[in-house]
Parts: sequence; structure tokens; C-alpha cells
Amino acid sequence: MPPSFESFTILSQAVAVHVRERNPKGTPAVLFLHGWLDHSHTFDWVLEHLPDAWRLVLLDFRGMGRSEHVPLGAHYSFPDYLLDVEATLDDLKLSEVHLVGHSLGGIVGSAYAAARPSRVKSLTLIESLGPLGGAPEEALDRMRGFLDDAQRPSHRKRYPSVEAAAARLRENNPTLTEAASLHLAHHGTESFEGGYRFRFDPRHRRRFGHGWDEAQWLAISAAITCPVQVIHGSQGLAMDDSRASARLAALRSPKPLTLSGGHHVHLEQPEAVARALEHFLR
Repeated sequence: MPPSFESFTILSQAVAVHVRERNPKGTPAVLFLHGWLDHSHTFDWVLEHLPDAWRLVLLDFRGMGRSEHVPLGAHYSFPDYLLDVEATLDDLKLSEVHLVGHSLGGIVGSAYAAARPSRVKSLTLIESLGPLGGAPEEALDRMRGFLDDAQRPSHRKRYPSVEAAAARLRENNPTLTEAASLHLAHHGTESFEGGYRFRFDPRHRRRFGHGWDEAQWLAISAAITCPVQVIHGSQGLAMDDSRASARLAALRSPKPLTLSGGHHVHLEQPEAVARALEHFLR
């Protein structure tokens, strides 16, 4: 029987962050970082195909999954996620780790690998080549958007059933299978007023007050010193060829591995993603 996961919380700058861990004495150590508004269970089907001897660690970013929301009056910013990664590594006394990130998790993993090169042995990016970026002249509109969003009341929609919540996920991501959307909804919702609501903090939908332009992100990517693997879904996020080529060149990454599937390709092709990860780490 494969080893089971232990579930616990750690403190990341006074915010309680939910972590799951399997085989704490195993090697190699791999930390999985989920996407925007998702949670750590997005990787469950991949984990089933990974060696029992590996030490697997998963976290829910603050305000997502089973992690604590920030206090009223506070807001989220991208560097907060880096704090969650570092707090996890420090709490588990992991001096170095392999990072696997999907979407937002890949952006966080890239930034962390650049900032803490001695702590990241490799980086696997699933449907993630960095933020959308933008021209410098867009910075003012971003700040205005941040101020406008801060005035919006937080709204958490109620769904009559987990199945209804899963159907909402498929509206946003049509390539999700029914089984995958049910899995995400089952682990990503909680009981609320006779129905269900998603656990993530709706303040995550607000725009950040700042962001990187393309030149800044290329500089961050170029600072990554560990080996990088890129996995892409054939029906996943599209990026214009010139921008994608420049980002891959900055990462010094070989040609991405393209698997049949959409943005959550790891839920559509879990065994193929696991095999790619195992081959890359070995």
C-alpha cells in the first residue's frame, strides 16, 4: 500500500497555510504548487503514478484550498505566494526541493527559483510560461483597476450541489472532464446556507496593483539556474510564438512536451505527466 498523506498547517507571515506531505523521510523531495483559485488536490491523480519512495509536499496558497484567508481590510499580492513557499520549506526543514507548478503555481515557482537558486533543484512548469505581462504604459491602468476592485464587495456564490459547482468549473474551462471537475469541486467547496460555495477567497479575483512587463519577466526567467521542464496542453493557454520563444530561450529550456488536453492537462493525462516528471528528475 502506498504511503498516506499527513495534513497540517504552518504559519506563513501569521497566515495559516494548509500543507500535505507523504513520506517525510523519502527522496527526492518534490513540492507541488497549484493554479489560481485551485487547491493542492489538483495533483492527486498525478501523485498516484509517482514512486512511493519520493517525498511529496503540497501546499494550498493563502486564501485558497484549506488555507486561511487574509484578514478583513488586507489584500493579496504576488509576493505573498513566495512567502508561502519559503515558509513551507523552512517549516519542513527542506534545504532544497524540486518544484512542480501548474499555471499560477508555475509562475510562483519560476520567481522563487530565480530568487532562491540554491533551494530549487529543478522546475517543472505545467501550462505556465509566466504572467501575461504588458507594456510599461499599462501600469497606470493596472493601478486604477486595483483601486476600483478594492471598492467591490466580496461575493461568494452559493451552488445547490457539488455537481452544480463542478458544472460552473466546466463553463470556465470546457476541456475539463466531468470527473476532473467533480474532483476539483469536491475538494474545493464547503457547505454554505443549505448549499455549497468555493473555499477560495473572492478577493483573489481583484487585480494586483503592480505587475511585470515583458522585459522584467525575461530578466527573472534568465536568472533561473536549475534545469527546467515545460509541459503544455494541446488545447491549453495560447501565447504568441515570438513571446513564447523568447521566454523559452530565457529559461534555456528544451522544446516543451505537448500532451493532448487543455489547461488542466495534468488532470486529463495524469500518468503521462507523472512519467515525464519521473524521467526529468532521474
